[in-house]
Amino acid sequence: MIKDNQKAFNQLHIVTDGVFVLLAYFAAYMLRFVWLNMEKAGDYTIESYARFLIVVLPVYLLIYWTSGLYAPKRGRGMQWELWLVLKANIISGAAFIVLLFLFKMDISRTFLAIFYSTNVILESMFRFFLRKFLEHLRRKGKNLKHILIVGYSRAAEAYVDRILANPQWGYFIHGILDDKMAVGTRYKKVSVVGSLSELSVCLKERDYDEIAIALAIEEYEKLEKLVAACEYSGVHTKFIPDYNHIVPTVPYIEDLEGLPVINIRKVPLSNVANRAVKRTIDIVGALFALLLFAIPMLTVAILIKCTSKGPVIFSQVRVGLHNKEFKMYKFRSMVVQEASKEANAWTTKNDTRVTGVGKFIRKTSIDELPQLINVLKGDMSLVGPRPERPKFVEKFKEEIPRYMIKHQVRPGITGWAQVNGYRGDTSIRKRIEHDVHYIENWTLGFDIKILFLTIFKGFINKNAY
Repeated sequence: MIKDNQKAFNQLHIVTDGVFVLLAYFAAYMLRFVWLNMEKAGDYTIESYARFLIVVLPVYLLIYWTSGLYAPKRGRGMQWELWLVLKANIISGAAFIVLLFLFKMDISRTFLAIFYSTNVILESMFRFFLRKFLEHLRRKGKNLKHILIVGYSRAAEAYVDRILANPQWGYFIHGILDDKMAVGTRYKKVSVVGSLSELSVCLKERDYDEIAIALAIEEYEKLEKLVAACEYSGVHTKFIPDYNHIVPTVPYIEDLEGLPVINIRKVPLSNVANRAVKRTIDIVGALFALLLFAIPMLTVAILIKCTSKGPVIFSQVRVGLHNKEFKMYKFRSMVVQEASKEANAWTTKNDTRVTGVGKFIRKTSIDELPQLINVLKGDMSLVGPRPERPKFVEKFKEEIPRYMIKHQVRPGITGWAQVNGYRGDTSIRKRIEHDVHYIENWTLGFDIKILFLTIFKGFINKNAY
């Protein structure tokens, strides 16, 4: 079983990382003073540099450990692991520099830069090839983690879906124990193999690596007894809640004198400091964008005025932060029409109301640029859920769970749903899923990522008519 080998694997991993730190260290020395002959070594002999390793090596390995580089990585993507490598090396490099300063040790700054870069590259390459090797083994049926699911629920089905869709994770599900479903009942490739009362027997007969408790919410009175049975056997146990559609993926838990209290909705932008940072970025970004796009916006305005009758700017009532209505601005892309007709529906393919210039500016999202004024006014943000018309808000809030959560933050010119292709005539449910994910997981880095994705793939809208 995997759990029997994990400790030995981690020890081997630590030794390997130590070897790579040493290789990077001596390669940096050779590159700095020998191979490229950048500068004569002088007093910087290899022996004098080697003595620093007494401190450097254990510090690096300790920080690698505390950064989670030796934690199980099944179910985690390569990007996540590479980020851990980068983060651990940033911390380790900073610790190295602090130690040099405290002990007044003389060392080349160029050497430090080469050592840091070389170590990051070596560690990243090692983890990349190790991951590919392990994925190959798992696809061949080796290095598997053996799992038993306890309880049949929507959460259990979602868990099975993800495991079967990702064989490279190396999970093998032996079956499901449940009181409601008959033995032999199958969900995809996984069968119900017994009742909940048989858990203790199953744990004695087979050495599982992991038990995944996925009870239906109405059976939670059995949870304490099942957890006790798992802990008595010493098997690693996970709990997959059947209320994941209610609480966020990463819930905010308060410790109320030892009593855990789960907040149903975590909204980072409810924090005053976070809101202030985001608002500052919005104002600076909107002003910069207005200067950058001033000539294209003026050109579009002239084209609209010269090719069709009506105003250059079109305003439409949308619902924003805290369900408050505001006027959202766009370049006019359609012929002027009665307000009652305009509000009836979305634009459809080959819509005769769209002008020639309108087709281009809608396809390229240039029609959205006047919303930079909305950002400066405080109605909108550069990044956030797209605002909708009051009529559709009333409709969707009755039909789509969690729809109104999007109004807990300012709406945006672009958003996580939009850069993932959910714009125009696309699934509203998928849009809301992405909006809720953004709201619950907001960071300044997430905003920057969305803005970059908008630049590279967000302007051209294949669903815009």
